[in-house]
Amino acid sequence: MKAHRIDAMASEAGAQAAAPAPPAAPIARSMPEPWAKRELLAVREIAKLVGKSFEPGVTIRSMLHLLSELLGLNRGRVLLRNGVSNEIAIAHAYGLRPDEIRRGVFKVGEGITGRTFKTGGILIVQDIDDEPLYLARTVDRADLPQETVSYIALPILIDGAVDGVLAVHRLRRRDRALADDLHVLQIVASLIGQIVNINRLASEKTARLESENFELKSALSRSARSVSSYGIVGESAVLHAALRQIEQVSQTDATILLLGESGTGKELFARALHLSSPRRDAPFIRVNCGAIPESLFESELFGHEKGAFTGATGMRRGRFEQAEGGTLLLDEISDLPLAMQVKMLRVLQEQTVERVGGQREIPIDVRIVAATNQDLQRLVAQGKFRLDLFYRLNVIPITLPSLRERRDDIRQLVRFYLNQVNQSYQRNVGITAEALDELTGYDWPGNVRQLRNIIERLSLLANGPLIHAGDVTAVLAAETGSAVAHGDDAAPTMATGKPAGSRPALVAGPADATPAVRVRDYQQVDVDERAPIEDALRAARNNKSRAAQRLGMTLRQLNYRMKVLAIALPAKD
Repeated sequence: MKAHRIDAMASEAGAQAAAPAPPAAPIARSMPEPWAKRELLAVREIAKLVGKSFEPGVTIRSMLHLLSELLGLNRGRVLLRNGVSNEIAIAHAYGLRPDEIRRGVFKVGEGITGRTFKTGGILIVQDIDDEPLYLARTVDRADLPQETVSYIALPILIDGAVDGVLAVHRLRRRDRALADDLHVLQIVASLIGQIVNINRLASEKTARLESENFELKSALSRSARSVSSYGIVGESAVLHAALRQIEQVSQTDATILLLGESGTGKELFARALHLSSPRRDAPFIRVNCGAIPESLFESELFGHEKGAFTGATGMRRGRFEQAEGGTLLLDEISDLPLAMQVKMLRVLQEQTVERVGGQREIPIDVRIVAATNQDLQRLVAQGKFRLDLFYRLNVIPITLPSLRERRDDIRQLVRFYLNQVNQSYQRNVGITAEALDELTGYDWPGNVRQLRNIIERLSLLANGPLIHAGDVTAVLAAETGSAVAHGDDAAPTMATGKPAGSRPALVAGPADATPAVRVRDYQQVDVDERAPIEDALRAARNNKSRAAQRLGMTLRQLNYRMKVLAIALPAKD
């Protein structure tokens, strides 16, 4: 083991180092009995501290406490690099006030402490009052005993290199030999070096693990941004094109306008945008503008103060404030009254809200996502929507595909929703290939929302373990009848803007023809309708639901005509 130099500094020597002192003798050599017992107790208790706490500050401070209480080596301090390459500072201490610890900063080579760090030797000041290199920076001389005080500084070595300094004060008038104190201090300095090194290695390993964990979480987060992770099921090209747009803008705060038919999943896409953005941990708030009475719009969106109107018994934060730091979805934005459109425009421009009855503007940090199934440009032309608000919202328009445009996804969606329904209602219902074909061939005017409802109905009404094509046909026929008001044509949709088309003729198609989607409107019953109705019933094997679908009628319309024309089904055997 490398021998440590002990350089004694006295006033006569000034800055010159004295000759090395002989190495410290073993503890067992002759010394007063009380000191021997104290030394053994101190060493034993200090050894117990090693590894007792995972917090190095607690362990080192306890060591310095034992040195002070048992051996009279007072105001112990451990100095380590201060993050600045040319400075060391007190990291752990016992017997020093916080202000004294803050003052304990030295450049490498400065004063006794700095020289110890630079040279790696043990430096001893026999009398701090006679040593010009002793700076008295940490503890004022007036705060020390008014007698001869010594100062001892030892290097803390890690892998043979100086990594810190252990320093103490010692009263010179004592019946204990200086060599005995040095012997104990060398042991303590060695142990402190091990503690510092172990803690540093553990910190470095923890930092690496945290970095790896962060990278893993980031990778998982990126991979989790898949279609199914947000409940968006499908593999079609048009669906992935919309999702790619969502991912491209998710890291920005740009306002998004989601366009698409009713039931295409605009709220689901808005949540996907929120969850893949840096705002994912903040609130996601949805406002259905079509469901709020006009008189309550301002209070609902911007909040109100207590007493602002009758019934305002307390302050209420509006939806903008509730979404602070997160995302606010303004669904059915086309239903926003014109008077509110002016205030909405101001909020979006100024990024502030003012509660009803309030006197101050409240800054907000909210990402806006608007959604509609209407043609906003057409509404602007009709004077029902402000052009300046349209421009403010139409920063990044994203059109969501209808289910008709992604028929390849229908089978996957059916299985996904059927599994959900089975789990929710403790069912175990499957579906035949023929039934899947029926569902795939339907035009789904209500899109994914309608598909979800149909699957739930089919599962709950299934009489056996499988959903058959006949079950699907019957439910779709009833669905078609309920989708169109009696006596009205099919309504146009936002995405295509196309009318429902001309009324289908009352002519039954061949037995394998695809069921018609459109439903004929109300007409007077004509005797000439008997033959087509009878032909349709024969082709559908007397299944009235299928016959009605082939004729482009609702089941109710068919039953009415059969009653008027006295068409009866053959009795069952």
